[in-house]
Amino acid sequence: MKEETKLKYLKVALMVFGIIYVAGIYLMMHWIQPAGWSWMPRQPEYEWMILGVYATLGVFLIRASRDPLANLSLIWFTIFSNIVHAGIMLVQAIIDVTERPNLVGDIPALFLVAIVLWILMPKKA
Repeated sequence: MKEETKLKYLKVALMVFGIIYVAGIYLMMHWIQPAGWSWMPRQPEYEWMILGVYATLGVFLIRASRDPLANLSLIWFTIFSNIVHAGIMLVQAIIDVTERPNLVGDIPALFLVAIVLWILMPKKA
């Protein structure tokens, strides 16, 4: 894929993931599939904390979509923080049966965001 095409898709991906982080996570946690997106047993205090962190990241991803090359550190942070977050949750899901629903919820979603952004990152930046 040509670099200018990748950059165009990166802008779209940043906007889409930013919107999902701002609004979509709340919807997924409460209406789509709560078990795959929440702590078990429920811990609303921590859920609101993580929603706040991801909503903030989402706002910055939306802003970064305007000029990804000026926001490479933010994009790399998003990639690696998603890998670390998903990796920790994966280990927890393997060890703790109550965390297994995350295997079909936020774990693959976090890895997906990291993979898509990594693939779309420009090689020469």
